[in-house]
Amino acid sequence: MRKNQVSPAAARAALPPPTKPIQRILVVDDDPFFCHRNAEVLIRHGYEVNATADAEVGWQELQANCYQLLITENELPSLTGLELVKKLRSARMTLPVIVATEKVPVAQAARHLRLHPVVTLLKPYTIAEFLDAVRVVLGVSNPAGEASVPAKGQGYPPADGLQL
Repeated sequence: MRKNQVSPAAARAALPPPTKPIQRILVVDDDPFFCHRNAEVLIRHGYEVNATADAEVGWQELQANCYQLLITENELPSLTGLELVKKLRSARMTLPVIVATEKVPVAQAARHLRLHPVVTLLKPYTIAEFLDAVRVVLGVSNPAGEASVPAKGQGYPPADGLQL
């Protein structure tokens, strides 16, 4: 090797480590408090977030952009969260979904078992519970570098695994 020539291994070592791609999340919630809080928390934790109070606008966003996660309230004025997930699955979109709601939509979930929202998160929930659910669904490590797992006794039941 000549004096000023750098080996390929040394050149790779000198490059900065590859960065993780930013994960994009869509939040659909007509409650201004939860919509704003969830979006702000996610942005502060490094996610790219779009938020809307309208399920139809959310559907348009899902068709126009690529997201890694949908977080939706179930009780929305024009379309329920589960109906939004039904549209998503009918369009063969497989992104994971967190249904954040005040009450578990037992009757709706029973009619739509094939929709498979990944997680049902009951309101009110803490920011820590919210972030844990997001990390579990996305398979992201927590700030300590450990895989996120719900604390014992604090599970996030799949919406399709409801007790009927």
